[in-house]
Order: sequence, then C-alpha cells, then structure tokens
Amino acid sequence: MNEFLAFVVERYPDIVRIIWEHVYISLIAVVAGFIVSVPLGILLTRAEKLSQYVIGVVNVVQTIPSMALLGFMIPLIGIGTFPAIVALFLYAILPILQNTYTGIREVNPAMKEAARGMGMTDLQILRKVEIPLAISVIMGGFRTATIYTIGWATLASLIGGGGLGYFVFTGLTISNDGMLLTGALAAALLAAAADIGTRKVQNICTPKGLRK
Repeated sequence: MNEFLAFVVERYPDIVRIIWEHVYISLIAVVAGFIVSVPLGILLTRAEKLSQYVIGVVNVVQTIPSMALLGFMIPLIGIGTFPAIVALFLYAILPILQNTYTGIREVNPAMKEAARGMGMTDLQILRKVEIPLAISVIMGGFRTATIYTIGWATLASLIGGGGLGYFVFTGLTISNDGMLLTGALAAALLAAAADIGTRKVQNICTPKGLRK
C-alpha cells in the first residue's frame, strides 16, 4: 500500500494525463460508434433481409479477440492513438446497433398504425413514436458500449494508443506494484463512473411514462 501511495503522490501529473488519454480515446470511439450505429440500426429495421448479414458481420468483428484486432490494425493503419480508436470504435458498434435494431422493431405495431391513422408520415412516426419508445433500449446499448470500451481501452497502450494500460503493462513488466495498481484501480473506477453516468443519461432520455 505504501508503494501505491508513494507512486500516486510522485506521479500525480502523469496519472491525470494518462486518465485523460484513456477517457479521450474511449469517448471518441463510443460517440463515433453511436453516430454510426443508431442510423444504421434504424435503416436495418426497414431492410430485414439485409439486417441478418450486417448484424452477422458486426457479430464476427465482435468475436475477434481484442489483442488480435489490435494486431490487425498495425499493418493496416500503423500504431498510435488513431488505430486504437478505430479498434475501439469497431467494438462499440455491436451493442448500440443491436439495441437500436431490437428497440425499434419491438415498438408495438398498433402504436405505429394509430400514428399513421392520425396522418403522420413515416419520418414523423419514427421521430415521434418509434424513437421515444425505443430510446431506453438504445441508450442501454450506449451504456454497455461505454463500459466495455473503457475496459478494452486498457489494451490500447500495446499499440502506442496511450491510456491506463501503460501503467498496467509497464507495472507488470518492471514489477512495479504501485504502477500496476494505479492503472488497474483507475480503469475500474472509470468504468464504475461511466456506468453511473450513462445510467443517468439513459434515465433522462427515457420518457417519464416509460421510466421504471
């Protein structure tokens, strides 16, 4: 414990900088995943035949081990922060895409027919009926993707992407328990904070009548 506290006191500026790197690459990957996955998930509900192929491909990407995916990034786009963000972005897609597709599909058809009977266009039905009813499920996918991405981002340091993995893997290599514990503890605390934060966002986005 003394070694851990001494490391935190001595390397405090580096710890803050590396935590910021970790948050930065995770946030960009998840936001990019959200921007791509939500429209794609909605589009797939309108193209059921295409959906099985697209979701199948995304599922295959998800099954690739993290280390292997990062390894693929090196010959394709090199090392550094950008390849790490691309790899994390690919991992962030599936939870959001799957939840968007499922959430929109599970909207009661009677609700959509009622809206159509009121003269709403397809776009209005999507905006005023489907998305509000599915938003809790969609944001559930966003929450899952955020927590997972923060965990996976620990591996980004292996290809020069920065983040808390630097403390974890360097600490392991040089047998520095203080460094190792700092990286592991900070990553765990970030994931817990992300869970709490995204749960609140999910609750805020959900219409009052649908909140549990």
